Amino acid sequence: MPPPPGPSLLRLGLILGSVCGAFESAAHGNSAPEALNVLLIVVDDLRPTLGCYGDKLVRSPNIDQLASHSLLFQNAFAQQAVCAPSRVSFLTGRRPDTTRLYDFGSYWRVHAGNFSTIPQYFKENGYMTMSVGKVFHPGISSNHSDDSPYSWSIPPYHPSSEKYENTKTCRGQDGELHANLLCPVDVADVPEGTLPDKQSTEEAIRLLEKMKTLAHPFFLAVGYHKPHIPFRYPKEFQKLYPLENITLAPDPHVPAGLPPVAYNPWMDIRQREDVQALNISVPYGPIPVDFQRKIRQSYFASVSYLDTQVGHLLQALDDLQLASSTIVAFTSDHGWALGEHGEWAKYSNFDITTRVPLMFYVPGRTASFPEAGEKLFPYIDPFHSTSRLMEPGWQSMDLVELVSLFPTLAGLAGLQVPPRCPIPSFHVELCREGRNLRKHFQSHDLGEAPYLRGSPRELIAYSQYPRPADSPQWNSDKPSLKDIKIMGYSIRTIDYRYTVWVGFDPDEFLANFSDIHAGELYFVDSDPLQDHNVYNDSQGEELSRSLMP
Repeated sequence: MPPPPGPSLLRLGLILGSVCGAFESAAHGNSAPEALNVLLIVVDDLRPTLGCYGDKLVRSPNIDQLASHSLLFQNAFAQQAVCAPSRVSFLTGRRPDTTRLYDFGSYWRVHAGNFSTIPQYFKENGYMTMSVGKVFHPGISSNHSDDSPYSWSIPPYHPSSEKYENTKTCRGQDGELHANLLCPVDVADVPEGTLPDKQSTEEAIRLLEKMKTLAHPFFLAVGYHKPHIPFRYPKEFQKLYPLENITLAPDPHVPAGLPPVAYNPWMDIRQREDVQALNISVPYGPIPVDFQRKIRQSYFASVSYLDTQVGHLLQALDDLQLASSTIVAFTSDHGWALGEHGEWAKYSNFDITTRVPLMFYVPGRTASFPEAGEKLFPYIDPFHSTSRLMEPGWQSMDLVELVSLFPTLAGLAGLQVPPRCPIPSFHVELCREGRNLRKHFQSHDLGEAPYLRGSPRELIAYSQYPRPADSPQWNSDKPSLKDIKIMGYSIRTIDYRYTVWVGFDPDEFLANFSDIHAGELYFVDSDPLQDHNVYNDSQGEELSRSLMP
């Protein structure tokens, strides 16, 4: 492999002057003249708390509007509920056991295999590929370069204000600045007078304007920071969610039958100054009820702030007349617990942290091609929106996984879908471990009523999570590779979620399924919130015997 580009590369503003040259190079690829563009929107820590997923409180009119023109998957799951492993997994189409990334400390091309990525594949097929914001996780896991130059035609853009996210920019009741969890701000008063997601939207729109001028197929990935903690967002969004309207999680207590190894002690929010002041016991809390409401209020407000940024970005597609030639895919790297099971983080195998929003807008397929001058995505102000629950255009109840993003985007864009991976596939650069979901877009006509697929019982979504010990400790949420002693492998079907926690050797990357530390079994119909572990019941023992390798 050639060495990655150094930090002295010219920033994006200078590089845009040479974009025409990059396009000239890209033109020698294999893309067809009528190739569809791709806009991939990746959100950080967003569970399906959206109007289009049936949430009656959260105001997300612009994402709901996208859903109304899209195929929406109701049961989409991430493969590991933490940022870097999840992003590397779905951007390569490989599971964490293949990328061998369970933490933040290695680069898959060196550590596991020189696997191709989604943007790399599009780049090799004649697309101009661009990254804005948090797409790959920054740091070692993307070689401190967002996987440049392999994945991107030009160096990725990061907003200059993101360096202030975890600094003392939150004004407390004492009038001083703090590094808080809850951080509604006056944007005019923060450093640089802006926020990262606002900058990312502005940069993405500038790139779309350039793409329109150059009239060549592009793949643009836009990664938004919110609602990731800290909840740093424009303070006016709090007005959408009066505290008296905020309810607690429906299951705010640690379930009695939960194995200690399955619990995450949410150590990252404990480090915030406002949470430290509460003097909460470790590991099980609980957080005072009034502060629980404030956390939930700020999460919802962050989602609505995110929604406005997505709205401005999608409106630009309309204004630039790109909506008829651009696929839009929208998803999140994983969910986030807002008090469910007494947890306030991701870092688990529960649905609340592994289930994610996933939708695809495909012009002419999920929605009719817009007429001249027609606006599919006019911006909707969440403060004045009356369309509180805009219905999705098309829905599927099938269980799907984020590793299916790679083959699905390739197929929808008309590229050859990479082959299924052999087992093992460490020596194979281009293959995919997920299913191609394209069939879901071919099984209905636009003139029919909204389509709701059934859920074949053979479909399975897999996820996993590592732990350093059988009981919660300081590094239970984010253990480094060398400290991983146990791996929780989880199977989600339409009927149940089954998880088994087994011994794991981090040196050999091997799980020992004869060394079972704990198990979980939750039946979806009778226990949708996954509060009653029946692993040790007769049903659980029978299922365990049938599933163990």
